[in-house]
Amino acid sequence: MKQRKIVVTGGGGFIGGHLVGALLAQGHQVRCVDRKPMEDWYQTFDGAENVVADLQQLASCMAACDGMDECYQLAADMGGMGFIESNKALCMLSVLTNTHMLLAAKEHRLESFFYASSACVYNTDKQKTEDVVPLREADAYPAMPEDGYGWEKLFSERMCRHFREDFGLRARVARYHNVYGPFGTWEGGREKAPAAICRKVIQAKRTGNLDIDIWGNGKQTRSFMYIDDCLKGTQDIMASDIIESINLGSNELVTIDGLVDIVEDIAEVKLKRHYKLDAPKGVNGRNSDNELILRYLGWEPSIRLRDGMERIYRWIHDEYVKKYR
Repeated sequence: MKQRKIVVTGGGGFIGGHLVGALLAQGHQVRCVDRKPMEDWYQTFDGAENVVADLQQLASCMAACDGMDECYQLAADMGGMGFIESNKALCMLSVLTNTHMLLAAKEHRLESFFYASSACVYNTDKQKTEDVVPLREADAYPAMPEDGYGWEKLFSERMCRHFREDFGLRARVARYHNVYGPFGTWEGGREKAPAAICRKVIQAKRTGNLDIDIWGNGKQTRSFMYIDDCLKGTQDIMASDIIESINLGSNELVTIDGLVDIVEDIAEVKLKRHYKLDAPKGVNGRNSDNELILRYLGWEPSIRLRDGMERIYRWIHDEYVKKYR
């Protein structure tokens, strides 16, 4: 594989950190940029050029792209449902980062630009029941995405499209469906359901208080994609000729109660469930239709949820013990 000079924005985050590690292992030169102080990065790599910068500022984006061949734009202010439902303005401000990174990529004539979008762009009218029909890429229109975060993602998808059409920027867009794995947020309010449930089960087992709070009624349905599948799909989409926004997610559907069942089985414990019906829960049902990615790439995310959850459970367990021993 030809060595590339690649900038990963949001590289101090969960997906970004894993991507930086993979790119370095493949022999690429990597510039890793994130707004957080470096001690707060989820992973750091000595082989990367590590930069702390605010990418909402155009000058920072210009510096990030200077001398690079490609960009993976993962930087965003986001978290789990509890965060995005309570911080709509902060989520929308990520539009500044996306716009300025596109301008910088154009100015520095980058060969390729990848934008990490989200399944939150999909029309919420198509996600009202738990027995959801898998979401096809066309289901983003007519537009009615999740307020705040979803609108930011959908708008930025359109920016990528028009920079490709008007300026010739080779832009690729993937709609991530609930990515999970180790080296991510597992407490503090920004964690997503897999990590939150693992933490709650671990805490219940270690304290002996065998109760668990579940946001919603437990019947909400989702699919969850393990980080290794996300990395493969991201790089394959970047290298492909796919010009439309495309789903990148598992189609293994599970209820939130079913996710708790899996973690209880891994932990060998049974908990009493308390359903918090007034807590943020997002849409009632969401799943990924993978027809398009199978057609283009002959591949789809395939790591079983049970296998991935066992890996993240073991990692969070070790982190929990280190912090709360």
